[in-house]
Amino acid sequence: MFLDNRGKLLRFLTARRATPDEAEDVLQDLFVKLETHAIGPIAEPLPYLCRMADNLLVDRRRSAAARSVREEAWMETQFGSEVDDRPSAERLLISRETLAMMSDALAQLPDRTLTIFRRFRIDGAPQREIAAELGISVSAVEKHLHKAYKAIVEAQASLDGDSPHPLRS
Repeated sequence: MFLDNRGKLLRFLTARRATPDEAEDVLQDLFVKLETHAIGPIAEPLPYLCRMADNLLVDRRRSAAARSVREEAWMETQFGSEVDDRPSAERLLISRETLAMMSDALAQLPDRTLTIFRRFRIDGAPQREIAAELGISVSAVEKHLHKAYKAIVEAQASLDGDSPHPLRS
């Protein structure tokens, strides 16, 4: 009976605002429950299955709400009522140093390469548009971008200490 009415049950759960994943999980739980429990003859099987599915959905949502309250209480006991989302001083320093190294690496690029890189990565201009603006081919734009990306990768590698040739200032 369950398999014959699976589509109807899925629509029933969707009407109850269950997400697709949540509905599938409830149907899985319902199937397991039907297979593992001895259930006698039922006069109206579809309403019975709908009631079971609804009960499982309600139980799942109550559990999720209780888990959320429990996690919030734990976070409050661990970190106080105010959780500071600001980065640490160390993280700020590392970020500033990284930004400075990347900026230096990009500043060493030829002006045209830097312009193309900024237009593509910062302004979001398509490569074809950049090529038309500068009167060059799309292939040339790609080569300039490759040069800029290579400079960034080398700067990152020197930051990580993995580069045999760190950038020279």
